[in-house]
Amino acid sequence: MIPTTQSPSTGAASSQDAMGGAASKASTVPNTDGIWFDSWPSGVPHEIDVNQYASLVQFFDECVAQFRERVAYVSVGEEMTYGELARKATAFAAYLQGIGVKPGDRVAIMLPNTFQYPVSLFGVLKAGAVVVNVNPLYTVRELAHQLKDSGAQTIIVFENFAKVVEEALPGTKVQNVIVTGLGDLLKDGLNIKGRLINFMLRHVKKLVPAWHIPQAVKLLDALATGYTRPLTPVHPTHDDIAFLQYTGGTTGVAKGAMLTHRNIIANLLQAKAWSAGQLTGDAETVLTPLPLYHIFSLTVNALIFMGLGGRNILIANPRDVKRVMMIIRHEKFTGITAVNTLYNAFLENEEFCKRDFSNLKLAMAGGMATQKAVADRFKAVTGQPIIEGYGLTECSPIVSMNPVDLKHMRDFEGSIGLPAPSTQVRFRKDDGTWANVGEAGELCVKGPQVMKGYWNRPEETAKVFDEDGWLATGDIGVMDSRGFMRLIDRKKDMILVSGFNVYPNEVEDVIAMHPDVREVAAIGIPDAAQGERIKVFIVPRNRSLTQEQVIAHCRKLLTGYKVPKVVEFRDELPQTNVGKILRRQLREEELAKQKPE
Repeated sequence: MIPTTQSPSTGAASSQDAMGGAASKASTVPNTDGIWFDSWPSGVPHEIDVNQYASLVQFFDECVAQFRERVAYVSVGEEMTYGELARKATAFAAYLQGIGVKPGDRVAIMLPNTFQYPVSLFGVLKAGAVVVNVNPLYTVRELAHQLKDSGAQTIIVFENFAKVVEEALPGTKVQNVIVTGLGDLLKDGLNIKGRLINFMLRHVKKLVPAWHIPQAVKLLDALATGYTRPLTPVHPTHDDIAFLQYTGGTTGVAKGAMLTHRNIIANLLQAKAWSAGQLTGDAETVLTPLPLYHIFSLTVNALIFMGLGGRNILIANPRDVKRVMMIIRHEKFTGITAVNTLYNAFLENEEFCKRDFSNLKLAMAGGMATQKAVADRFKAVTGQPIIEGYGLTECSPIVSMNPVDLKHMRDFEGSIGLPAPSTQVRFRKDDGTWANVGEAGELCVKGPQVMKGYWNRPEETAKVFDEDGWLATGDIGVMDSRGFMRLIDRKKDMILVSGFNVYPNEVEDVIAMHPDVREVAAIGIPDAAQGERIKVFIVPRNRSLTQEQVIAHCRKLLTGYKVPKVVEFRDELPQTNVGKILRRQLREEELAKQKPE
Protein backbone atom coordinates (compact mmCIF):
# COMPACT_ATOMS: atom_id res chain seq x y z
CA MET A 1 0.00 0.00 0.00
CA ILE A 2 2.59 2.58 1.11
CA PRO A 3 6.38 2.25 1.02
CA THR A 4 7.94 1.37 4.35
CA THR A 5 10.94 3.58 3.80
CA GLN A 6 11.03 7.19 4.92
CA SER A 7 11.30 9.58 2.03
CA PRO A 8 13.38 12.72 2.59
CA SER A 9 10.65 14.75 0.88
CA THR A 10 7.93 13.69 3.31
CA GLY A 11 9.61 14.44 6.59
CA ALA A 12 7.62 11.63 8.23
CA ALA A 13 7.40 7.87 8.30
CA SER A 14 4.62 6.45 6.19
CA SER A 15 1.46 5.05 7.74
CA GLN A 16 2.69 1.49 7.25
CA ASP A 17 5.69 2.27 9.47
CA ALA A 18 3.44 3.41 12.26
CA MET A 19 0.77 0.75 12.03
CA GLY A 20 2.60 -1.76 14.15
CA GLY A 21 1.38 -0.12 17.34
CA ALA A 22 -2.30 -0.63 16.56
CA ALA A 23 -2.96 -4.35 16.48
CA SER A 24 -6.29 -5.45 15.06
CA LYS A 25 -8.45 -8.02 16.85
CA ALA A 26 -11.00 -8.03 14.05
CA SER A 27 -9.99 -11.11 12.10
CA THR A 28 -13.32 -12.45 10.87
CA VAL A 29 -14.95 -11.05 7.73
CA PRO A 30 -18.25 -9.30 8.55
CA ASN A 31 -21.41 -9.95 6.57
CA THR A 32 -21.43 -6.32 5.44
CA ASP A 33 -18.59 -6.56 2.91
CA GLY A 34 -19.77 -5.60 -0.58
CA ILE A 35 -23.49 -5.64 0.21
CA TRP A 36 -23.74 -2.05 -1.02
CA PHE A 37 -23.07 -2.83 -4.68
CA ASP A 38 -26.69 -3.72 -5.46
CA SER A 39 -27.82 -0.34 -4.09
CA TRP A 40 -25.44 1.73 -6.22
CA PRO A 41 -26.76 3.92 -9.04
CA SER A 42 -26.66 2.13 -12.38
CA GLY A 43 -23.45 2.49 -14.33
CA VAL A 44 -21.18 3.24 -11.36
CA PRO A 45 -18.04 1.06 -11.61
CA HIS A 46 -16.89 -0.97 -8.62
CA GLU A 47 -13.36 0.34 -9.13
CA ILE A 48 -11.89 3.54 -10.53
CA ASP A 49 -8.63 3.73 -12.48
CA VAL A 50 -6.45 5.96 -10.31
CA ASN A 51 -3.74 5.76 -12.99
CA GLN A 52 -5.83 7.90 -15.31
CA TYR A 53 -3.73 10.87 -14.20
CA ALA A 54 -0.08 10.77 -13.13
CA SER A 55 -0.57 13.82 -10.88
CA LEU A 56 -2.82 16.78 -10.18
CA VAL A 57 -0.54 18.82 -12.43
CA GLN A 58 -1.45 16.59 -15.38
CA PHE A 59 -5.13 16.79 -14.37
CA PHE A 60 -4.99 20.59 -14.29
CA ASP A 61 -3.17 20.89 -17.62
CA GLU A 62 -5.63 18.56 -19.37
CA CYS A 63 -8.66 20.39 -17.96
CA VAL A 64 -7.25 23.74 -19.07
CA ALA A 65 -6.51 22.42 -22.56
CA GLN A 66 -10.08 21.13 -22.87
CA PHE A 67 -11.94 24.10 -21.36
CA ARG A 68 -9.60 27.02 -22.05
CA GLU A 69 -12.31 29.43 -23.23
CA ARG A 70 -14.82 28.61 -20.50
CA VAL A 71 -15.24 30.69 -17.36
CA ALA A 72 -13.58 28.92 -14.44
CA TYR A 73 -14.25 31.32 -11.56
CA VAL A 74 -16.50 34.26 -10.74
CA SER A 75 -15.51 36.67 -7.94
CA VAL A 76 -16.75 40.15 -7.03
CA GLY A 77 -18.71 40.29 -10.28
CA GLU A 78 -15.65 39.50 -12.46
CA GLU A 79 -14.88 36.34 -14.44
CA MET A 80 -11.67 34.38 -15.00
CA THR A 81 -11.41 31.82 -17.79
CA TYR A 82 -9.54 28.54 -17.56
CA GLY A 83 -6.99 29.94 -19.98
CA GLU A 84 -6.35 33.02 -17.84
CA LEU A 85 -6.16 30.87 -14.70
CA ALA A 86 -3.52 28.71 -16.38
CA ARG A 87 -1.52 31.75 -17.50
CA LYS A 88 -1.46 33.23 -14.00
CA ALA A 89 -0.82 29.90 -12.24
CA THR A 90 2.09 29.17 -14.59
CA ALA A 91 3.58 32.62 -13.96
CA PHE A 92 3.24 32.15 -10.22
CA ALA A 93 4.87 28.72 -10.42
CA ALA A 94 7.77 30.23 -12.36
CA TYR A 95 8.14 32.96 -9.74
CA LEU A 96 8.19 30.39 -6.92
CA GLN A 97 10.88 28.41 -8.70
CA GLY A 98 12.83 31.62 -9.19
CA ILE A 99 12.92 32.36 -5.44
CA GLY A 100 14.15 28.87 -4.66
CA VAL A 101 10.99 26.87 -3.99
CA LYS A 102 11.82 23.25 -4.80
CA PRO A 103 9.64 20.15 -5.26
CA GLY A 104 8.50 18.92 -1.85
CA ASP A 105 8.85 22.33 -0.17
CA ARG A 106 5.79 23.40 1.79
CA VAL A 107 3.99 26.59 0.75
CA ALA A 108 1.23 27.97 2.98
CA ILE A 109 -1.84 29.55 1.39
CA MET A 110 -3.83 31.84 3.71
CA LEU A 111 -6.56 33.12 1.39
CA PRO A 112 -10.38 33.26 1.28
CA ASN A 113 -12.48 32.41 -1.77
CA THR A 114 -11.15 34.89 -4.33
CA PHE A 115 -9.27 34.58 -7.64
CA GLN A 116 -6.03 34.55 -5.69
CA TYR A 117 -6.76 31.15 -4.17
CA PRO A 118 -6.94 29.01 -7.35
CA VAL A 119 -4.05 30.95 -8.90
CA SER A 120 -1.90 30.24 -5.84
CA LEU A 121 -3.16 26.65 -5.46
CA PHE A 122 -2.32 25.53 -8.97
CA GLY A 123 0.82 27.66 -9.09
CA VAL A 124 2.19 25.86 -6.03
CA LEU A 125 1.30 22.45 -7.48
CA LYS A 126 2.85 23.28 -10.87
CA ALA A 127 6.05 24.27 -9.05
CA GLY A 128 6.07 20.78 -7.51
CA ALA A 129 5.60 22.10 -3.98
CA VAL A 130 3.22 20.97 -1.24
CA VAL A 131 0.14 23.08 -0.48
CA VAL A 132 -0.41 23.87 3.21
CA ASN A 133 -3.92 25.26 3.44
CA VAL A 134 -4.38 27.81 6.24
CA ASN A 135 -7.58 29.23 7.66
CA PRO A 136 -7.32 33.04 7.20
CA LEU A 137 -9.15 33.54 10.51
CA TYR A 138 -6.48 31.76 12.52
CA THR A 139 -5.12 33.46 15.59
CA VAL A 140 -1.40 34.13 15.90
CA ARG A 141 -1.00 31.03 18.09
CA GLU A 142 -2.84 28.76 15.66
CA LEU A 143 -0.96 30.09 12.64
CA ALA A 144 2.42 29.84 14.36
CA HIS A 145 1.73 26.21 15.23
CA GLN A 146 0.84 25.30 11.65
CA LEU A 147 3.79 27.14 10.14
CA LYS A 148 6.24 25.58 12.58
CA ASP A 149 4.72 22.11 12.30
CA SER A 150 4.69 22.11 8.49
CA GLY A 151 8.10 23.73 8.11
CA ALA A 152 6.68 26.07 5.45
CA GLN A 153 9.20 28.55 4.06
CA THR A 154 6.73 30.50 1.92
CA ILE A 155 3.27 31.91 2.62
CA ILE A 156 0.72 33.71 0.43
CA VAL A 157 -1.65 35.85 2.50
CA PHE A 158 -4.46 38.36 2.10
CA GLU A 159 -3.31 41.76 3.35
CA ASN A 160 -6.25 41.78 5.80
CA PHE A 161 -4.43 39.03 7.71
CA ALA A 162 -0.83 40.12 7.16
CA LYS A 163 -0.60 41.51 10.72
CA VAL A 164 -1.31 38.01 12.08
CA VAL A 165 1.42 36.59 9.84
CA GLU A 166 3.85 39.26 11.04
CA GLU A 167 3.28 38.29 14.66
CA ALA A 168 3.40 34.55 13.93
CA LEU A 169 6.69 34.58 12.00
CA PRO A 170 9.17 34.40 14.94
CA GLY A 171 10.37 30.83 15.38
CA THR A 172 9.14 29.66 11.97
CA LYS A 173 11.15 28.86 8.83
CA VAL A 174 9.18 31.29 6.68
CA GLN A 175 11.44 33.35 4.43
CA ASN A 176 9.08 34.38 1.64
CA VAL A 177 5.86 36.31 2.26
CA ILE A 178 3.61 37.19 -0.68
CA VAL A 179 0.78 39.61 0.07
CA THR A 180 -2.32 40.42 -1.96
CA GLY A 181 -5.46 42.58 -1.76
CA LEU A 182 -9.00 41.71 -2.81
CA GLY A 183 -8.93 43.87 -5.95
CA ASP A 184 -5.52 42.77 -7.21
CA LEU A 185 -6.60 40.17 -9.76
CA LEU A 186 -9.64 42.00 -11.07
CA LYS A 187 -8.41 42.75 -14.59
CA ASP A 188 -4.88 42.29 -13.25
CA GLY A 189 -5.62 44.93 -10.60
CA LEU A 190 -5.20 47.73 -13.14
CA ASN A 191 -8.83 48.67 -13.50
CA ILE A 192 -10.65 51.27 -11.46
CA LYS A 193 -12.83 48.67 -9.76
CA GLY A 194 -9.89 46.73 -8.32
CA ARG A 195 -8.08 49.83 -7.08
CA LEU A 196 -11.28 51.22 -5.60
CA ILE A 197 -12.02 48.00 -3.72
CA ASN A 198 -8.53 47.94 -2.24
CA PHE A 199 -8.77 51.62 -1.26
CA MET A 200 -12.15 51.11 0.42
CA LEU A 201 -10.98 48.09 2.41
CA ARG A 202 -7.74 49.77 3.50
CA HIS A 203 -8.77 53.35 4.19
CA VAL A 204 -12.57 53.58 4.49
CA LYS A 205 -13.65 50.32 6.10
CA LYS A 206 -10.21 49.99 7.74
CA LEU A 207 -10.22 46.21 7.42
CA VAL A 208 -6.46 46.02 6.83
CA PRO A 209 -4.55 46.41 10.12
CA ALA A 210 -1.14 48.05 9.80
CA TRP A 211 1.60 45.50 9.26
CA HIS A 212 5.34 45.49 8.62
CA ILE A 213 7.06 42.53 6.98
CA PRO A 214 10.28 43.78 5.32
CA GLN A 215 10.65 40.80 2.95
CA ALA A 216 7.02 40.90 1.77
CA VAL A 217 6.38 40.90 -1.99
CA LYS A 218 3.14 41.91 -3.68
CA LEU A 219 1.41 39.12 -5.59
CA LEU A 220 1.07 41.38 -8.64
CA ASP A 221 4.84 41.96 -8.62
CA ALA A 222 5.42 38.22 -8.23
CA LEU A 223 3.22 37.52 -11.26
CA ALA A 224 4.90 40.24 -13.30
CA THR A 225 8.25 38.62 -12.58
CA GLY A 226 6.89 35.15 -13.31
CA TYR A 227 5.62 36.18 -16.74
CA THR A 228 9.23 36.90 -17.74
CA ARG A 229 10.62 33.55 -16.56
CA PRO A 230 10.30 30.10 -18.13
CA LEU A 231 8.71 27.42 -15.96
CA THR A 232 10.78 24.31 -15.42
CA PRO A 233 8.23 21.47 -15.76
CA VAL A 234 7.93 19.17 -12.76
CA HIS A 235 6.49 15.68 -12.79
CA PRO A 236 5.10 14.71 -9.35
CA THR A 237 4.36 11.04 -8.81
CA HIS A 238 1.38 9.40 -7.16
CA ASP A 239 3.30 9.00 -3.92
CA ASP A 240 4.38 12.65 -3.67
CA ILE A 241 2.49 14.77 -1.16
CA ALA A 242 0.16 17.32 -2.75
CA PHE A 243 -1.40 18.73 0.42
CA LEU A 244 -0.66 18.98 4.11
CA GLN A 245 -4.26 19.36 5.19
CA TYR A 246 -4.51 20.19 8.87
CA THR A 247 -7.22 18.54 10.94
CA GLY A 248 -8.14 17.95 14.54
CA GLY A 249 -8.88 21.58 15.39
CA THR A 250 -12.28 20.69 16.87
CA THR A 251 -10.97 17.78 18.93
CA GLY A 252 -7.34 18.52 19.75
CA VAL A 253 -4.01 19.80 18.41
CA ALA A 254 -4.12 20.28 14.65
CA LYS A 255 -2.23 17.59 12.70
CA GLY A 256 -1.17 17.67 9.06
CA ALA A 257 -2.75 14.86 7.05
CA MET A 258 -0.38 13.93 4.20
CA LEU A 259 -2.60 13.73 1.11
CA THR A 260 -0.74 12.50 -1.94
CA HIS A 261 -1.48 13.20 -5.59
CA ARG A 262 -2.86 9.66 -5.74
CA ASN A 263 -5.19 10.28 -2.79
CA ILE A 264 -6.75 13.40 -4.32
CA ILE A 265 -6.93 12.02 -7.86
CA ALA A 266 -8.65 8.88 -6.55
CA ASN A 267 -11.23 10.90 -4.65
CA LEU A 268 -12.12 13.22 -7.50
CA LEU A 269 -12.45 10.23 -9.85
CA GLN A 270 -14.60 8.39 -7.30
CA ALA A 271 -16.96 11.35 -7.01
CA LYS A 272 -16.98 11.97 -10.75
CA ALA A 273 -17.95 8.34 -11.44
CA TRP A 274 -20.69 8.54 -8.82
CA SER A 275 -22.30 11.73 -10.17
CA ALA A 276 -21.85 10.99 -13.88
CA GLY A 277 -25.59 10.59 -14.39
CA GLN A 278 -26.40 13.93 -12.77
CA LEU A 279 -23.66 16.32 -13.86
CA THR A 280 -22.65 16.60 -17.49
CA GLY A 281 -20.03 18.11 -19.76
CA ASP A 282 -22.24 21.16 -20.18
CA ALA A 283 -21.12 24.27 -18.36
CA GLU A 284 -22.28 23.49 -14.83
CA THR A 285 -22.29 26.40 -12.37
CA VAL A 286 -21.56 25.61 -8.73
CA LEU A 287 -22.08 27.98 -5.82
CA THR A 288 -19.05 27.83 -3.51
CA PRO A 289 -19.77 29.39 -0.12
CA LEU A 290 -17.51 26.95 1.75
CA PRO A 291 -13.85 28.02 1.75
CA LEU A 292 -11.72 26.27 -0.85
CA TYR A 293 -8.99 25.70 1.72
CA HIS A 294 -11.41 23.28 3.44
CA ILE A 295 -10.98 19.73 2.15
CA PHE A 296 -14.66 19.26 1.22
CA SER A 297 -14.83 22.37 -0.95
CA LEU A 298 -11.29 21.86 -2.25
CA THR A 299 -12.00 18.39 -3.66
CA VAL A 300 -15.62 18.86 -4.72
CA ASN A 301 -15.80 22.47 -5.91
CA ALA A 302 -12.24 23.24 -7.00
CA LEU A 303 -11.29 19.86 -8.49
CA ILE A 304 -14.35 17.77 -9.35
CA PHE A 305 -16.12 20.66 -11.04
CA MET A 306 -12.87 21.57 -12.82
CA GLY A 307 -12.94 18.10 -14.34
CA LEU A 308 -16.36 19.01 -15.73
CA GLY A 309 -15.27 22.41 -17.01
CA GLY A 310 -17.52 23.96 -14.37
CA ARG A 311 -18.04 27.60 -13.50
CA ASN A 312 -17.33 28.35 -9.83
CA ILE A 313 -19.05 31.27 -8.06
CA LEU A 314 -16.72 32.17 -5.20
CA ILE A 315 -18.22 33.48 -1.95
CA ALA A 316 -15.58 35.06 0.29
CA ASN A 317 -17.80 35.52 3.35
CA PRO A 318 -20.77 33.12 3.49
CA ARG A 319 -21.85 34.39 6.91
CA ASP A 320 -22.93 37.67 5.34
CA VAL A 321 -26.07 36.06 3.94
CA LYS A 322 -27.54 39.33 2.64
CA ARG A 323 -24.43 39.97 0.55
CA VAL A 324 -24.43 36.36 -0.67
CA MET A 325 -27.99 36.84 -1.89
CA MET A 326 -26.93 40.02 -3.70
CA ILE A 327 -24.04 38.19 -5.39
CA ILE A 328 -26.23 35.34 -6.63
CA ARG A 329 -29.32 37.43 -7.40
CA HIS A 330 -28.89 37.01 -11.14
CA GLU A 331 -27.06 33.67 -11.08
CA LYS A 332 -28.65 30.32 -11.94
CA PHE A 333 -26.45 27.72 -10.32
CA THR A 334 -26.81 23.99 -10.92
CA GLY A 335 -24.90 22.84 -7.85
CA ILE A 336 -24.21 23.96 -4.30
CA THR A 337 -22.14 22.57 -1.43
CA ALA A 338 -22.68 23.64 2.16
CA VAL A 339 -22.92 22.41 5.73
CA ASN A 340 -26.09 22.12 7.80
CA THR A 341 -25.70 25.49 9.54
CA LEU A 342 -25.14 27.32 6.24
CA TYR A 343 -28.18 25.73 4.59
CA ASN A 344 -30.14 26.72 7.67
CA ALA A 345 -28.91 30.33 7.44
CA PHE A 346 -29.89 30.51 3.76
CA LEU A 347 -33.35 29.15 4.54
CA GLU A 348 -33.82 31.93 7.09
CA ASN A 349 -33.40 34.47 4.27
CA GLU A 350 -36.59 35.51 2.52
CA GLU A 351 -34.91 36.23 -0.82
CA PHE A 352 -33.33 32.77 -0.94
CA CYS A 353 -36.66 31.09 -0.32
CA LYS A 354 -38.31 33.04 -3.15
CA ARG A 355 -35.67 32.53 -5.84
CA ASP A 356 -36.00 30.28 -8.90
CA PHE A 357 -34.37 26.90 -8.35
CA SER A 358 -35.37 25.32 -11.66
CA ASN A 359 -31.70 24.98 -12.68
CA LEU A 360 -30.56 23.33 -9.45
CA LYS A 361 -29.47 19.72 -10.00
CA LEU A 362 -27.37 18.86 -6.99
CA ALA A 363 -27.22 20.15 -3.40
CA MET A 364 -24.49 18.45 -1.40
CA ALA A 365 -23.82 18.45 2.34
CA GLY A 366 -20.90 17.31 4.43
CA GLY A 367 -18.71 18.36 7.33
CA MET A 368 -21.39 17.75 9.95
CA ALA A 369 -24.67 15.89 10.28
CA THR A 370 -27.55 17.38 8.30
CA GLN A 371 -30.60 17.81 10.49
CA LYS A 372 -33.88 16.43 9.20
CA ALA A 373 -35.68 19.71 9.87
CA VAL A 374 -33.21 21.59 7.65
CA ALA A 375 -33.26 18.92 4.91
CA ASP A 376 -37.05 18.82 4.79
CA ARG A 377 -37.32 22.59 4.62
CA PHE A 378 -34.67 22.82 1.88
CA LYS A 379 -36.53 20.31 -0.27
CA ALA A 380 -39.80 22.17 0.29
CA VAL A 381 -38.19 25.44 -0.85
CA THR A 382 -36.05 24.20 -3.75
CA GLY A 383 -37.71 20.97 -4.87
CA GLN A 384 -34.35 19.23 -4.53
CA PRO A 385 -33.11 17.00 -1.71
CA ILE A 386 -29.86 17.62 0.13
CA ILE A 387 -27.53 14.78 -0.86
CA GLU A 388 -25.56 13.94 2.24
CA GLY A 389 -22.27 12.13 2.18
CA TYR A 390 -19.54 11.35 4.62
CA GLY A 391 -15.88 12.16 4.62
CA LEU A 392 -12.95 13.31 6.68
CA THR A 393 -9.73 15.12 5.96
CA GLU A 394 -7.77 11.88 6.25
CA CYS A 395 -9.77 10.47 3.30
CA SER A 396 -9.38 13.40 0.89
CA PRO A 397 -12.31 13.60 2.10
CA ILE A 398 -15.07 11.43 0.52
CA VAL A 399 -15.77 7.97 1.94
CA SER A 400 -19.45 7.52 1.10
CA MET A 401 -22.21 9.24 -0.87
CA ASN A 402 -25.93 8.94 -1.27
CA PRO A 403 -27.24 8.29 -4.79
CA VAL A 404 -27.67 11.60 -6.59
CA ASP A 405 -31.17 10.71 -7.81
CA LEU A 406 -32.95 10.95 -4.45
CA LYS A 407 -35.97 12.83 -5.80
CA HIS A 408 -38.01 9.65 -5.35
CA MET A 409 -37.34 9.62 -1.61
CA ARG A 410 -40.27 10.98 0.33
CA ASP A 411 -38.34 11.90 3.46
CA PHE A 412 -34.80 12.70 4.48
CA GLU A 413 -33.44 9.53 6.05
CA GLY A 414 -30.23 10.86 7.57
CA SER A 415 -28.12 8.25 5.78
CA ILE A 416 -24.54 9.08 4.83
CA GLY A 417 -24.97 6.84 1.82
CA LEU A 418 -22.99 4.00 0.32
CA PRO A 419 -19.22 3.46 0.11
CA ALA A 420 -17.59 5.12 -2.90
CA PRO A 421 -16.02 3.04 -5.69
CA SER A 422 -12.71 1.37 -4.69
CA THR A 423 -13.58 1.94 -1.03
CA GLN A 424 -13.90 -0.69 1.71
CA VAL A 425 -15.86 0.11 4.85
CA ARG A 426 -16.32 -1.84 8.08
CA PHE A 427 -17.50 -1.08 11.62
CA ARG A 428 -15.37 -2.19 14.58
CA LYS A 429 -17.10 -3.01 17.86
CA ASP A 430 -15.71 -2.19 21.29
CA ASP A 431 -14.34 -5.72 21.69
CA GLY A 432 -12.29 -5.35 18.50
CA THR A 433 -14.43 -7.62 16.32
CA TRP A 434 -16.14 -6.49 13.14
CA ALA A 435 -19.81 -5.56 13.36
CA ASN A 436 -22.41 -7.23 11.17
CA VAL A 437 -25.51 -5.69 9.60
CA GLY A 438 -27.42 -3.61 12.14
CA GLU A 439 -24.63 -3.64 14.74
CA ALA A 440 -23.03 -0.35 15.80
CA GLY A 441 -19.28 0.19 15.74
CA GLU A 442 -16.50 2.59 14.86
CA LEU A 443 -16.38 3.30 11.13
CA CYS A 444 -13.11 2.07 9.56
CA VAL A 445 -11.99 2.73 5.97
CA LYS A 446 -9.60 1.43 3.33
CA GLY A 447 -9.15 2.89 -0.13
CA PRO A 448 -6.87 4.83 -2.48
CA GLN A 449 -8.12 8.12 -1.03
CA VAL A 450 -6.87 7.32 2.51
CA MET A 451 -3.99 9.55 3.63
CA LYS A 452 -0.35 8.55 3.83
CA GLY A 453 -0.28 9.45 7.54
CA TYR A 454 0.15 12.49 9.78
CA TRP A 455 3.09 14.76 9.06
CA ASN A 456 5.96 14.10 11.49
CA ARG A 457 3.60 12.29 13.88
CA PRO A 458 4.16 8.53 13.62
CA GLU A 459 2.61 7.99 17.07
CA GLU A 460 -0.61 9.75 16.04
CA THR A 461 -0.61 7.81 12.77
CA ALA A 462 -0.32 4.54 14.70
CA LYS A 463 -3.40 5.46 16.73
CA VAL A 464 -5.67 5.61 13.69
CA PHE A 465 -4.27 2.80 11.49
CA ASP A 466 -4.34 -0.85 12.50
CA GLU A 467 -1.86 -3.47 11.32
CA ASP A 468 -4.04 -4.32 8.32
CA GLY A 469 -4.22 -0.72 7.11
CA TRP A 470 -7.76 0.11 8.29
CA LEU A 471 -8.19 3.79 9.19
CA ALA A 472 -10.32 4.29 12.32
CA THR A 473 -12.41 7.43 11.85
CA GLY A 474 -13.61 7.99 15.42
CA ASP A 475 -17.22 8.01 14.21
CA ILE A 476 -19.80 5.52 15.47
CA GLY A 477 -22.22 4.16 12.89
CA VAL A 478 -24.18 1.22 11.57
CA MET A 479 -24.85 -0.36 8.16
CA ASP A 480 -28.22 -1.72 7.06
CA SER A 481 -28.94 -4.72 4.84
CA ARG A 482 -28.79 -2.57 1.68
CA GLY A 483 -25.34 -1.20 2.51
CA PHE A 484 -26.57 2.26 3.49
CA MET A 485 -24.71 3.70 6.46
CA ARG A 486 -25.95 5.92 9.25
CA LEU A 487 -23.78 7.77 11.71
CA ILE A 488 -24.75 7.77 15.34
CA ASP A 489 -22.11 10.23 16.52
CA ARG A 490 -18.53 11.08 17.15
CA LYS A 491 -16.96 8.59 19.52
CA LYS A 492 -15.47 11.36 21.64
CA ASP A 493 -18.71 13.36 21.78
CA MET A 494 -20.76 10.51 23.23
CA ILE A 495 -22.50 11.34 26.53
CA LEU A 496 -22.73 8.68 29.25
CA VAL A 497 -25.88 9.08 31.37
CA SER A 498 -26.26 6.51 34.16
CA GLY A 499 -24.47 3.93 32.05
CA PHE A 500 -26.49 4.64 28.91
CA ASN A 501 -24.88 6.04 25.75
CA VAL A 502 -26.47 9.25 24.49
CA TYR A 503 -25.42 10.62 21.11
CA PRO A 504 -25.62 14.43 20.81
CA ASN A 505 -26.73 14.29 17.15
CA GLU A 506 -29.94 12.52 18.11
CA VAL A 507 -30.78 15.08 20.79
CA GLU A 508 -29.90 17.98 18.47
CA ASP A 509 -31.96 16.54 15.62
CA VAL A 510 -35.06 16.31 17.81
CA ILE A 511 -34.68 19.82 19.23
CA ALA A 512 -34.07 21.25 15.74
CA MET A 513 -37.56 20.05 14.79
CA HIS A 514 -39.07 22.63 17.16
CA PRO A 515 -40.24 25.56 15.01
CA ASP A 516 -38.81 28.13 17.45
CA VAL A 517 -35.26 26.71 17.35
CA ARG A 518 -32.71 28.07 14.90
CA GLU A 519 -29.53 26.27 16.04
CA VAL A 520 -28.72 23.78 18.78
CA ALA A 521 -25.76 21.97 20.29
CA ALA A 522 -25.80 19.23 22.96
CA ILE A 523 -22.96 18.26 25.31
CA GLY A 524 -22.46 16.19 28.42
CA ILE A 525 -21.49 17.93 31.65
CA PRO A 526 -20.26 16.17 34.81
CA ASP A 527 -22.93 15.00 37.26
CA ALA A 528 -22.17 13.37 40.59
CA ALA A 529 -25.18 11.06 40.45
CA GLN A 530 -25.44 10.18 36.75
CA GLY A 531 -21.85 10.53 35.58
CA GLU A 532 -22.97 13.08 33.00
CA ARG A 533 -26.12 15.02 32.30
CA ILE A 534 -27.19 16.59 29.05
CA LYS A 535 -27.02 20.31 28.49
CA VAL A 536 -28.19 21.97 25.31
CA PHE A 537 -27.37 25.40 23.92
CA ILE A 538 -30.01 26.96 21.72
CA VAL A 539 -30.13 29.94 19.39
CA PRO A 540 -33.89 30.59 19.36
CA ARG A 541 -35.87 31.74 16.36
CA ASN A 542 -38.52 33.03 18.76
CA ARG A 543 -37.28 34.84 21.88
CA SER A 544 -40.28 33.70 23.88
CA LEU A 545 -39.08 30.08 23.78
CA THR A 546 -38.54 28.69 27.29
CA GLN A 547 -36.57 25.85 28.83
CA GLU A 548 -39.80 24.18 29.88
CA GLN A 549 -41.09 24.18 26.31
CA VAL A 550 -37.86 22.66 25.01
CA ILE A 551 -37.86 19.89 27.62
CA ALA A 552 -41.56 19.15 27.04
CA HIS A 553 -40.85 18.86 23.30
CA CYS A 554 -37.98 16.44 23.96
CA ARG A 555 -40.04 14.29 26.31
CA LYS A 556 -42.44 13.63 23.46
CA LEU A 557 -39.71 12.30 21.18
CA LEU A 558 -36.88 11.00 23.38
CA THR A 559 -36.62 8.37 26.06
CA GLY A 560 -36.17 9.76 29.56
CA TYR A 561 -32.39 9.55 29.94
CA LYS A 562 -31.92 11.39 26.61
CA VAL A 563 -33.96 14.43 27.65
CA PRO A 564 -31.77 17.48 28.43
CA LYS A 565 -31.64 18.58 32.05
CA VAL A 566 -30.30 22.08 31.34
CA VAL A 567 -31.09 24.53 28.54
CA GLU A 568 -29.11 27.69 27.85
CA PHE A 569 -30.19 30.24 25.28
CA ARG A 570 -27.55 32.17 23.33
CA ASP A 571 -27.39 34.69 20.53
CA GLU A 572 -24.93 32.49 18.64
CA LEU A 573 -22.97 29.26 19.00
CA PRO A 574 -19.21 28.93 18.50
CA GLN A 575 -18.46 27.58 15.03
CA THR A 576 -15.54 26.84 12.78
CA ASN A 577 -15.15 28.98 9.68
CA VAL A 578 -17.16 26.41 7.70
CA GLY A 579 -20.03 26.35 10.16
CA LYS A 580 -19.35 23.27 12.28
CA ILE A 581 -20.55 23.88 15.81
CA LEU A 582 -17.69 23.54 18.29
CA ARG A 583 -19.07 21.26 20.98
CA ARG A 584 -15.58 21.03 22.46
CA GLN A 585 -15.50 24.77 23.15
CA LEU A 586 -18.90 24.63 24.83
CA ARG A 587 -17.73 21.69 26.93
CA GLU A 588 -14.55 23.51 27.95
CA GLU A 589 -16.57 26.56 28.99
CA GLU A 590 -18.76 24.40 31.20
CA LEU A 591 -15.81 22.64 32.82
CA ALA A 592 -14.16 26.00 33.52
CA LYS A 593 -17.28 27.13 35.39
CA GLN A 594 -17.06 24.12 37.69
CA LYS A 595 -13.45 24.68 38.72
CA PRO A 596 -13.04 26.13 42.22
CA GLU A 597 -11.98 29.75 42.37
